Amino acid sequence: MARGPKKHLKRINAPHHWMLDKMGGIWAPRPSTGPHKLRQCLPVILILRERLKYALNSREVLTICKNKLVKVDGKVRTDPRFPAGFMDVVTLEKAKESFRLLHDTKGRYVLHRLDKEEAKFKLCKVVSSRTGTKKVPMITTHDGRTIRYPDPVIKVDDTIKLDLESGKITKVLKFEVGNLVAITKGRNCGRIGTLVSRDRHPGSFDIIYVKDSTGHTFATRMSSAFVIGEGNRPVISLPKGKGVKLSIIEERAARMKGQK
Repeated sequence: MARGPKKHLKRINAPHHWMLDKMGGIWAPRPSTGPHKLRQCLPVILILRERLKYALNSREVLTICKNKLVKVDGKVRTDPRFPAGFMDVVTLEKAKESFRLLHDTKGRYVLHRLDKEEAKFKLCKVVSSRTGTKKVPMITTHDGRTIRYPDPVIKVDDTIKLDLESGKITKVLKFEVGNLVAITKGRNCGRIGTLVSRDRHPGSFDIIYVKDSTGHTFATRMSSAFVIGEGNRPVISLPKGKGVKLSIIEERAARMKGQK
């Protein structure tokens, strides 16, 4: 019988997209509770140790964090197990580097390098809209933010462009046919394309159809889509591959071309 919160995570049970080696020990860092779910986040310790190679072990990561050298979305994070997630901006001021967490077409997190201007904002998907106490309208975003008195045009499933310094909404991207969406969950995670149509299924999951830049159309659940641009212009810079999923043969051809 479980008594209280779990404090450990075995490496074999860690999310596959963390890409931890099987023989690297018994344990994996269990993310702290925070804005992103355990299986949909990438802890700061893995960003510094496994991806950026700025630390050799957890002791070094702890030293870096406790010296207040790591910022996530403009806030200093001293917890090495803090869960960073999709669209979060990770800043290392001493190294003069900023990264945005995005997905590649295989559903794994990619640290996409940013310039100074792009590191000042992030995109947030609106997951709920309600009226709070004293009739205050508010929205909640995918990263756990609650924003009071939003623009009345903002609805659930829309995306907002958020200024990280002021916390103000600077732009609204509507969830409409013709806009650019990124898929954040499921088999098509990491794919980017234009929203073509939407099928409503009352009592079940609404299905959307997305067409990528090569002309391939695929279907997915509406809850998996995240609007990232108006028309076919993305508001953020995209990682290598631009969200186009290649077949095994196309991948092999690209690799062979690169070797030549």
